Amino acid sequence: MDRQELGAFLRSRRERLRPQDVGLPLGPRRRTPGLRREEVAVLAHISTEYYVRLEQGRAPRPSGDVLAAIAGALRLTDSESDHLHVLAGTAPNRTGLHRRDVRPSVLALLGRLPQTAGFVMSAVFEVLAWNDLAAALMEDFGPLAPEGRNLARRAFPGPQRADTTLYGISDAAEFRLSVVNQLQATRARYPTDPAVTGLVDELRDTSPDFARLWERHDVQAAPMLTKTFHHPVVGDVTVDCDTLALTDRDQYLVLYSAPPGSPDAEALALLNVLGTEAGHNLS
Repeated sequence: MDRQELGAFLRSRRERLRPQDVGLPLGPRRRTPGLRREEVAVLAHISTEYYVRLEQGRAPRPSGDVLAAIAGALRLTDSESDHLHVLAGTAPNRTGLHRRDVRPSVLALLGRLPQTAGFVMSAVFEVLAWNDLAAALMEDFGPLAPEGRNLARRAFPGPQRADTTLYGISDAAEFRLSVVNQLQATRARYPTDPAVTGLVDELRDTSPDFARLWERHDVQAAPMLTKTFHHPVVGDVTVDCDTLALTDRDQYLVLYSAPPGSPDAEALALLNVLGTEAGHNLS
């Protein structure tokens, strides 16, 4: 906990607010800009003495609930709220919904990657956008409903979807572990998002493997640097895996590529020609 920086940050956020910004009357002339400390304390439902000590760098570490209340009182953005928690040494309390809208520039980028299979994945493993080569390597996601494009459901199909496969990937066990670990962190970030909690509850109920891994409470997965697809048309294709975090929307850009001139690059080039009909289409 960085007490001095925490106090300075709180003070700067308080001083930028006007009473009318938080629904308070303007009242008599104020000697200093922004809200008074006691006003923030009332809005956050904490004692004025404790809030004053926080700004002065003299208070013990606040709980996540207290920080969430202060963030709401100060009208902090998500990024500011995250920074507040970082300064206090606690994990952010999330109350919003995960985003599914993909930035237009990222959509355009997917179309400019003819030699690379790429797709955008949400915080709950739903494929949100993809290029033609990704559809040829995996499957055409276009006709599928959102729940059918969810890679977590494909990783843990349960008895009702026992014939579902993971596109013949070589590291299926590692991918399943990564899914569980990332969903642990996602649910912590979005504890009230029904799409997140519903997916976790569904997988825990329908997949004993998911339930077993979930109880381990791991949140750090080993990075997947390469992956081999056992493709029904072109055979085995080994690709480099790069996952780029799109932090502003809590999404991931996943890229599968192969070294130029390699047999795997030639296989990807052939898939590019064959198009989506070459995909697994195992939905």
